[in-house]
Amino acid sequence: MVTATHSPPPTSHRAPAVAHRRSPAAPLLAAACAGGLAVLGLWWADTASVIGAAGWLNGAGRITGLLCGYMCALLVVLMARIPWLERGVGSDRTARWHASAGRWTVGLLLAHMVLITLGYAAQAHDNAVREFLTITLDLPEMLKGTLGAAILLMVGFVSARAVRRRMRYETWYYLHLLTYAAIFLAFWHQLALGADFVGNAAARAAWYTLYLGAAALVLWFRVLVPVRLNLRHRLRVEVVVPEAPGVHSAWVRGRHLDELGARPGQFFRWRFLTQGLWAASHPYSLSAVPRPDLLRITVKSLGDHSAAVPTVARGTRVWAEGPYGALTADRRRRRKVLLLAGGTGITPLRTLFETLPAEPGDLTLLYRARSAEELALRRELEAIADRRGARLLYALNAPDGTRTPLTADRLRATLPDIAEHDVFLCGPRLLSVAAYDALRAAGVPASRIHHESFEF
Repeated sequence: MVTATHSPPPTSHRAPAVAHRRSPAAPLLAAACAGGLAVLGLWWADTASVIGAAGWLNGAGRITGLLCGYMCALLVVLMARIPWLERGVGSDRTARWHASAGRWTVGLLLAHMVLITLGYAAQAHDNAVREFLTITLDLPEMLKGTLGAAILLMVGFVSARAVRRRMRYETWYYLHLLTYAAIFLAFWHQLALGADFVGNAAARAAWYTLYLGAAALVLWFRVLVPVRLNLRHRLRVEVVVPEAPGVHSAWVRGRHLDELGARPGQFFRWRFLTQGLWAASHPYSLSAVPRPDLLRITVKSLGDHSAAVPTVARGTRVWAEGPYGALTADRRRRRKVLLLAGGTGITPLRTLFETLPAEPGDLTLLYRARSAEELALRRELEAIADRRGARLLYALNAPDGTRTPLTADRLRATLPDIAEHDVFLCGPRLLSVAAYDALRAAGVPASRIHHESFEF
């Protein structure tokens, strides 16, 4: 481990008291569960009795169908990129919720299809295959429902990690958007054939409210708000400069950027309106404190999109959405803070390194890279450390390329009181997992390890 030490300047004032903002995650999960219980209550209220195998199968099919419909609405809400949710809970956590909801939705959908088919077949004393064809072809709105189900199952398949890793991000992204079409088609099937909605005006009104509310959130936050942002601020590339081998910074100029309310540690989703880059947006953190007329991102060439960013010409129009992310000072709980970065994970932590209130010696940045040449923004980091009296530490590979593991013992040797720190962690997945395990083994509680990942 190579260490760069900076002597703290004289102290002129105390750092302000730490104010931690409580995450809304627990109340939101409780509200989602309450909604699911309300859906079960709808089935219970509309079911007088369950008789025989056909009755039990049909009852289970109705329950899974209702819950699947409810989860579809939650899926749409979690796709809406609601700023309050993405900033309060965190974009990575919201994405994990969406992925988990997607798996539940697909599972409930399959269970609904199987149970209803078996139930109808038992009731009609018929073959399950023939009954499935009869349901699909003869019942109203079933062709729409079947098409919606097929699309939803296809989206679930391509979203599986093993499949998704083999696809271009842009391909997966546009296939994933078909979720909206699937849910639209399935909605009419639910109202037309759902026994709990036929003749129940209150239930139908509640279902309309749920789905129209979810659609309104998507329309507002994924369409209207970004349109207004980009018409108002008129973002264009000012200049792209090299920072390290394969790492470049893009400065983006715009108007009234202070109105965005972007904070250190946050990111935007960027779409450069030029050939090869306009088709999809990608998340990149701000790597400098936002200015009223300039924003900066720093990108490492890892994929097609990031590798093309250095070629973007000055004056290129930029379409941005955000700011997003909860890796901000609001997560802080303790006076002492360790910022632990790997690779271009330095970008959000560089802004926190400059802005987190701290006494000299209470703020430490540990930056992991393969070599000194790959330390992006090194001069800026050292200038900040000198100015603030903060500690800046580098963890580099040995001259022969050997990688020294980041262990609990090494962390304690570097910071003997590490268990008393808040830790902000950002870097590649494998490094982040190893660092998290080492921090836990070193005595840092999970509630004080703050991490945000862009691996959606």
